[in-house]
Amino acid sequence: MEAVCELTKEQIREIIAKRAAKEFKDGDVVTLGIGLPTAVANYIPEGTNIMFQSENGLLGVGKDAKIPDERVINAGGGYVEFTKGACFYDSQMAFTMMRGGHIDATVLGALQVDEEGSLANWAIPGKFVPGMGGAMDLVVGAKKVIVVMEHISKNQIKIVKKCNLPLTAYREVNVIITERCVFKVTPNGLVLTEINPMFTVDDIKSTVSADFTVSPELQYMNLLT
Repeated sequence: MEAVCELTKEQIREIIAKRAAKEFKDGDVVTLGIGLPTAVANYIPEGTNIMFQSENGLLGVGKDAKIPDERVINAGGGYVEFTKGACFYDSQMAFTMMRGGHIDATVLGALQVDEEGSLANWAIPGKFVPGMGGAMDLVVGAKKVIVVMEHISKNQIKIVKKCNLPLTAYREVNVIITERCVFKVTPNGLVLTEINPMFTVDDIKSTVSADFTVSPELQYMNLLT
């Protein structure tokens, strides 16, 4: 399962984050998970008004801070800017927003996603994890769930027929974005809607164990900012 085209970690992160940033509409309130999802805030198109929420208590997360302020961090502990109109609050309020259906979209990483849209992203049996965090609350509370992840990790397929790791949520994912392609999760299964022009449909088939169909309107991924 070696990649046909070698990409660096930085290139993979940029491709995925740029594409994920195009999933929102003006006025959305969006929560970003820790890790790769936090990079999405750096690629929002100019003129688009998106309010990013961080589960540690910040509504109005901006881009990565060039001049760090130790008082302003995202849920992953990274220094960030805050936008005009931002507000700060405690974790109780953050989770009230997440559980109460006030989040338009959430972007999360994953260990596995299956063809039914089930997500596993918090534990690997036998390995220590500090806790499940807010992922379970986000996935069932947000109106749209976007998974962003490397297509292959440590030579392991991540888009699978059935998750065999502990589930975060059952059948809640709407969109899967990797550096190679975009899948939409539909009632009839996964549909390949976009592909990175560096890869082919056969490349995708060889690195996904889930069943999927190819959209008759398959497009190249738009990787421009």
